[in-house]
Amino acid sequence: MTNKTNEIISWIKKICGDKQVVIGVSGGVDSAVTLTLITKALGKDRVLPICLPYKNQDMTDAKLIIDFNGYGREYQEVNIEKIVDETVDSLSIDDDLRKGNVMARTRMIVLFDTAKKIGGLVCGTENKSEHYLGYFTRFGDAASDLEPIASLYKTEVWQMAKELGLPEIFYTKKPSAGLWEGQSDEDEMGFSYEVADKVLQGKFDGIDPDIVQQVKARVERNKFKLEVPFTFSY
Repeated sequence: MTNKTNEIISWIKKICGDKQVVIGVSGGVDSAVTLTLITKALGKDRVLPICLPYKNQDMTDAKLIIDFNGYGREYQEVNIEKIVDETVDSLSIDDDLRKGNVMARTRMIVLFDTAKKIGGLVCGTENKSEHYLGYFTRFGDAASDLEPIASLYKTEVWQMAKELGLPEIFYTKKPSAGLWEGQSDEDEMGFSYEVADKVLQGKFDGIDPDIVQQVKARVERNKFKLEVPFTFSY
């Protein structure tokens, strides 16, 4: 394993101490890499993977990475359909974005409640690219007790997936938050993570200036997510 991988594993051990950890596993590369890292750090007896599908959402890849890490049937699955649909109906929500936020926040309710029940911590799966692009739901997928891959750009997460020997599907399929049918991160943003990561690192050579401005504009537009809640101090 690389130095970076070993550093993250050591950090997880330090942060978690003797506590158990709960992690939502979606089947994407971020949760796949994070689950693998915390399993290496703590052992599968102290980690509880949870699949959180909405309706009949495909959990094949989520279960693949759970099995890859040796959990077998030692995981939980909680379908969030009833909670989400009742919330959407009661609030008269009629657009995909608002409903997606409800889904993301519902998943974190389940994770934090489970962690409370077992006296554990919630492990997040946010990467550095999503953080600066604001591609997350506040108090949803960005809510956690620890974030092992928050220092890695998306392209670095893909590279770590390869280094960890994860199944190829995790670094070849289109990234998606799974918030609605056919949803894709890159289609929604209008540019690829590969391009975004270069711009975020200040590497503009060979990139369409219009795309550079799109990335910068998204960062600026979502900067408030990194600053709120605004607090008064005196």
